[in-house]
Amino acid sequence: MKKLWQKLIKPSSKYPILALVLVGIGITLAGTFVVHKGFEVTSTIEFCTSCHTMEQNYEEYKESVHFKNASGVQAVCTDCHQPKDFPGKVFRKLEAAKDLYHHFVTGKIDTPEKFEDERLGMAQAVWARMSGQNSKTCKSCHSYDDMDHSKQSAKAAMEMKKAAAADMNCIECHKGIAHELPNMAGGFQKDFEELQSTANTQGAASKTLYSLGEKDLYATADANGKAEGKLLPASEVTVLERKDDMLKIKVDGWLEKAGKGRVMTEYMGKRVFKATIRGDVKATEQLIEEQTDSATDIVWQHVSVEAWITTADMIDNIKPIWNYAEDIYGSTCNACHAAPDPAHFTANGWISGLNAMSAYYRLSKTEERTLLKYLQNHGKDTGGAGAH
Repeated sequence: MKKLWQKLIKPSSKYPILALVLVGIGITLAGTFVVHKGFEVTSTIEFCTSCHTMEQNYEEYKESVHFKNASGVQAVCTDCHQPKDFPGKVFRKLEAAKDLYHHFVTGKIDTPEKFEDERLGMAQAVWARMSGQNSKTCKSCHSYDDMDHSKQSAKAAMEMKKAAAADMNCIECHKGIAHELPNMAGGFQKDFEELQSTANTQGAASKTLYSLGEKDLYATADANGKAEGKLLPASEVTVLERKDDMLKIKVDGWLEKAGKGRVMTEYMGKRVFKATIRGDVKATEQLIEEQTDSATDIVWQHVSVEAWITTADMIDNIKPIWNYAEDIYGSTCNACHAAPDPAHFTANGWISGLNAMSAYYRLSKTEERTLLKYLQNHGKDTGGAGAH
């Protein structure tokens, strides 16, 4: 301990302590200058766009309001992607080294085609980071408290007041503000392929199964015969018999007594469609019970029918289908704005709610029906998000 103390008070017999202190200060100042200058240089647009993989992003950015606008105030790359505080800035620089690694070493994003393939994953990583930081880079320029709602449109003012009250993340509604949105379908389409693979592995061996997509219903065990209806996505069936690659199933649901009795729903009085039936399939109809909807005085019949379907795309658990549909919801509705919780609308209300937004997303008819089924089964009057 004594030797250590002597070393501290007299570190060198050749140089005085003052000289060593001055050298230490000089090294510290030089290091600070180098770090500061390094941050300054690597925070310019020129540096950020020096890799050719950023050229497309740069062209997209130049078309945005952050590059050119009436006020002449420009937000550069680091204003959005790099926090202003020193620890946050250092951490972001370290994170950015991963992009350089993938560009120069792995070649993961070194061509426009590869970049597009990875765009969705990279965008989701940025959105997750911004969300985890409560959009602090956005809020370093945009403050809820300083907004003058009288200068906003009525719609914008209404939405921003709600956002301010909840202290929402900016990125929840403004994902495409500076760059083109990636192909949002890529993620959930891969999820569907995985569902199909799981269904194929299971071989439709369970007694209770759920449909991944639309399936033709047949009166006999012949897939080349005439279809006598359709089983709709995410619908539960009970297996009665197996024959080669065909399944004899029982489907139960509700029919409006006064109607033509062709559309089966999962719930009485709610337009959550399960199957359409006609011809010889409808002829197998068995009445389970009859009830009157107190809200409308419409009489409904709970019935079951028997039919044959192919074994393909049938899975033994509904949960993976709901997870897939939730991904569709996040990738489409959440791409432009903060989508409401599924329990925000009733099952019937979701039909018009989703239809109103149909012009803004691109989904296949089966994808759209699966999404609607998910929202309806987690609606306000079907038990909410935790019910299924």
